[in-house]
Amino acid sequence: MSTALKIAVLGTGMMGLPMARRLADAGHEVHAWNRTQAKAEPLAAHGVKIHEHAADAVRGVDFAVSLLENGAIVGDVLFTLGVAAAMPKGSLFIDMASIQPREAREHADKLKALGVQHLDAPVSGGTLGAEAGTLAIMAGGDETDFDRAQPVFAALGRATHVGPHGAGQLAKLANQMIVGITIGAVAEALLLAERGGADPAKVREAISGGFADSRILQVHGERMVNHDFAPRGRMTVQLKDMRNAIATAEEIGFDAPITDLLEQLYAEGVKNGLGDLDQAGLFVELQRRNALD
Repeated sequence: MSTALKIAVLGTGMMGLPMARRLADAGHEVHAWNRTQAKAEPLAAHGVKIHEHAADAVRGVDFAVSLLENGAIVGDVLFTLGVAAAMPKGSLFIDMASIQPREAREHADKLKALGVQHLDAPVSGGTLGAEAGTLAIMAGGDETDFDRAQPVFAALGRATHVGPHGAGQLAKLANQMIVGITIGAVAEALLLAERGGADPAKVREAISGGFADSRILQVHGERMVNHDFAPRGRMTVQLKDMRNAIATAEEIGFDAPITDLLEQLYAEGVKNGLGDLDQAGLFVELQRRNALD
């Protein structure tokens, strides 16, 4: 890399921490902020400067990367905690959180009025992809800003420009609809096999490579048969994404009955205390329903 960039990372949770580390290891000058500062401290060993205040983290940056929990928090950090005002004019805010497309467009408009550019660029690939730098990045915004952000994206994964502001979030919602629905299908199918007397691990092995194969069957299906529900992407996050998809569908007059059904199942699982399990924990909710736990 010929030119080191100054990059702020806002939000160093399960995704933000490894992504900030990859940016630092790529040779960039990285500044980090997290509400719970202790969660950012491990980055200091990689040369990252940890800040107590979000606005301080973005002063003088070329780019700020957001990996915050939801759209309301992104808006609060930008416009209440002073990040938008502290960012240099002409700098680029890359929101890699999963929020509603409407919120992304609103943030882009407000930032533009302050002379700051915006991309909504949510990701897919989970913590494994964040660690390995193999994330799928879905970017919405001006193509010139997308081109400008390539050195940031290069350290994190493969980026695709999918349209104007908000389009990245639409692509992410499509991704999460497919992920959430497919997790439900895999969980239900493996539990049906178990109830009927088949070995679910062997069923998963048998259908691998056929038309039912998928990354969900391989990754989440393995977690299900091993009863490994340590969180990589939590049930609560999947539920948030399903609800964002439903809210967006209602805004644009689109009927999404399958997503509606899966939202109800994830909500029931969270209500039953499964919120901090991995997304594959929907398997546990379906176990409970069928008295297989």
